[in-house]
Amino acid sequence: MNKEFIASQFQDLQDFICKELEKLDGKAAFSEDLWDREGGGGGRTRTITEGDLLEKGGVAFSAVHGEVTAEMKKQLGHEGETFFATGVSIVLHPHNPHVPIIHMNVRYFQIDDGKYWFGGGIDLTPHYVIAEQAELFHSELKDICDRYDESIYEPFKVWADEYFYIPHRNENRGVGGIFYDHQSEANTKMTKQNLFDLAIDLGRSFPAIYAKQAELGRNLPFTEEHIRWRNLRRGRYVEFNLVNDRGTKFGLHSGGRTESILMSLPARAEWEYNFKAEAGSREEFTLNYLKREL
Repeated sequence: MNKEFIASQFQDLQDFICKELEKLDGKAAFSEDLWDREGGGGGRTRTITEGDLLEKGGVAFSAVHGEVTAEMKKQLGHEGETFFATGVSIVLHPHNPHVPIIHMNVRYFQIDDGKYWFGGGIDLTPHYVIAEQAELFHSELKDICDRYDESIYEPFKVWADEYFYIPHRNENRGVGGIFYDHQSEANTKMTKQNLFDLAIDLGRSFPAIYAKQAELGRNLPFTEEHIRWRNLRRGRYVEFNLVNDRGTKFGLHSGGRTESILMSLPARAEWEYNFKAEAGSREEFTLNYLKREL
């Protein structure tokens, strides 16, 4: 299995996910932006806006290559002169505050000395946390992980909790999911084929996983106060992506395409000075649920 094959399968995965999400939305269609990277490679970024379910969403594919810069070596912790990276990244921001934001990413990275690794995961960011819906989400991810190795779900879950954390707020970004990085035959019990199959399985499972979450909330009524809260929670999402997310930083430092890297940001977000949730409200429950104990 070479890097060209992996890239072609990730490209097919993007096609599948976009078709399924258009069916789920029922109104809007994806538009496509093809782009080239000056240092080598390129990609296609697909976005969807003002649909029935989705206010803004993106499904991006890229396959890039080039020189390993000093900044990249610092971030990666690996030497090497050239790199190849390919992946699919998804972020969906729904209209209805009762439907969560969701993110997924699967990726493959290789450097010229032969080292490679896979990374990826899925995480859920509800505007209003409902514990039972979070449990459903996690049970589906565990089922996928267990098909490959029954020992990986728990560490991948912990990894997600540690990664999707906003230190300056002492809050988790959402209810977590799974996250993994730098996974290869050298440091796991899985083969390269297993790791590739896991990435594809996560991607092909994504539309159905999100459909279940969306159908639980997309037809619920909402008010301007719900929208205000949705936009405040989106503000937290923006803070994490711009301040803490290593993928965003790597993309920008490696000369990635800024528009595609920042497609994860919502169309609208708000920040309100010193916001205090009303005692006993769903907003207070959500904040307390996401707060880390010091």
